[in-house]
Amino acid sequence: MTPKEVLKTYWGYDGFRPMQERIIEEALAGRDVLAILPTGGGKSVCFQVPALMKDGLALVVTPLIALMKDQVQNLAARGIRAIAVHAGMSRHEVDLALNNAAYGDCKFLYLSPERLQTRLFQSYLPVLDISYIVVDEAHCISQWGYDFRPEYLQIGALRGNVDAPVIALTATATPAVADDIMDRLGFQEKNLLKSGFERPNLSYIVRNCEDKAGQLVSICNGVPGTGIVYVRNRKKAEETAALLRAAGISASFYHAGVSTPVRALRQEDWKADRTRVMVCTNAFGMGIDKPDVRFVVHFDVPDSPEAYFQEAGRAGRDGKPSYAVLLWNDGDRKRLAQIEKASFPSLEYMEDIYHKVHVFHQIPYDTGMGRQLKFDLPAFCKHYHLQQAAVYYSIKYLEREGHWTFNEDLEIQTRVQITVDRANLYGIELPDERMVPLLETLMRSYTGLFSFPVTIDEEYVAGKCGVTVSELRQLLYGLSVNHVVKYIPADRADVIYLLHDRLQPGNVKLSPDRYEMLRNAFRQRMETMLAYAAEEDECRSRFLLRYFGQEESADCGRCDICRERAKRPKDLAERLKAFIKAPYTLDSVRTAFGTADTAWMDVLRNLIDRGEVPPYEL
Repeated sequence: MTPKEVLKTYWGYDGFRPMQERIIEEALAGRDVLAILPTGGGKSVCFQVPALMKDGLALVVTPLIALMKDQVQNLAARGIRAIAVHAGMSRHEVDLALNNAAYGDCKFLYLSPERLQTRLFQSYLPVLDISYIVVDEAHCISQWGYDFRPEYLQIGALRGNVDAPVIALTATATPAVADDIMDRLGFQEKNLLKSGFERPNLSYIVRNCEDKAGQLVSICNGVPGTGIVYVRNRKKAEETAALLRAAGISASFYHAGVSTPVRALRQEDWKADRTRVMVCTNAFGMGIDKPDVRFVVHFDVPDSPEAYFQEAGRAGRDGKPSYAVLLWNDGDRKRLAQIEKASFPSLEYMEDIYHKVHVFHQIPYDTGMGRQLKFDLPAFCKHYHLQQAAVYYSIKYLEREGHWTFNEDLEIQTRVQITVDRANLYGIELPDERMVPLLETLMRSYTGLFSFPVTIDEEYVAGKCGVTVSELRQLLYGLSVNHVVKYIPADRADVIYLLHDRLQPGNVKLSPDRYEMLRNAFRQRMETMLAYAAEEDECRSRFLLRYFGQEESADCGRCDICRERAKRPKDLAERLKAFIKAPYTLDSVRTAFGTADTAWMDVLRNLIDRGEVPPYEL
């Protein structure tokens, strides 16, 4: 089948969006390709179509667990087999998934980047028939990117073992980041395909205001349809949603602290228009496929143009008029300065945090690699009398330096550690005879049980023991009461995954040069965002496009700056004369210059009276 036939068969579309077909052609020709497409530009089709046209399976590396699950479900609904392997799965589940990917009829294997260098994945690599290496959110591999993730660097090493072309995809990459992506992924030759980033239906609006709450209520009342409001933290999300509800506006809040079932319910209510406005942190939005979002409001200035462009771009994916509104004042300058300071604690402070995390979890020197630590940030900070913000950013920076991975609000499975010496284990009298085969099953199935808590698959163990999951949990609780095991039930928590054994003091290498480079890059992105907010002359769309390397672009005519400039008679006259090149109608002028402000009508009449433009046709 041709690419269009595949698209029609599985997706029901007759044609591709701009740039999709060319990306697919490059991939089918076996060439490495980096595709930069705007949010909502249909990136998944760019690798799913060529993968369906070739033998083998596409290995898709992505950090977004929710997006993984969503895509696997969407592919399954189209009759396409896909498998996901991500953090939070037990070793048995991962083994089963990789076995199915290797020997089953599977076309897509979604993998979180930290899984690439695990022994289990490496053991399956020789028998995985990989057609493409797909790198989603490819900007995460670049040290110049706003969201660098060190585990992405492992993808470059993967190329030495897998003879397959790379399809790298991102929505946000400056020219420097694009070059870095291609270098780090070992492109045989540079091959960048970039779609135009213009969003002609999207009006970028910036409002400098002290009363942000009042402005927000006014926007929600003035723009019909559903919307998203981004705020800086969880507390603000809850407060702002309550404020909107008090004003009679249907609103809910969403952040990483809300339980998974409640988040899923709120997301579904919003997608089904039962809730009109979702107030959220940046935890909301990735993979959200709702085309009719009419407005996105940023209640606070984001710390990078990349984050703003991606989040604002979730408005108006259906092509209908929509608004991206940024509210700001001098308080945002002070807040961003504080964020910069908190984001970059001293190198000495961060090395101290590295050791405190290990001590807090009782991990000696030269041990710990592969451990998964349930990390309670408030409890940790209370124990050591530390500020949460400084600790949080230290942990994120240490992740960036490759010491561990940090997953927030991860679904973690049951863990068990046998606390009795192996030699004494069988001499203990147990209150339930089923506990003996349970302990034997655990020892046969898992290694390390006598050293530290090990993740277990409850359904697998229960099946082996011939009990229900509920009965298994009761048995484990009974063993813990009798001091035979340490039982840590399934939970949701922040998790630190240790990538190497604990280092000796002085060996936690944190480069001062790299520290300064990252801090300067952060500051430049932050200052660019503040310059965007304060801009009074350049079209908002052109400002953003220029940041992402698109030098050639026209004024959008829809942003607050373009509309204000259009009211100036001299500027308006020049724009009208430039627009009128042939016979025209009033409707064509109205479409081009807007219906909200009719100042152009008086200027047009004057131009006609002076003979500078021809009369319009009726």
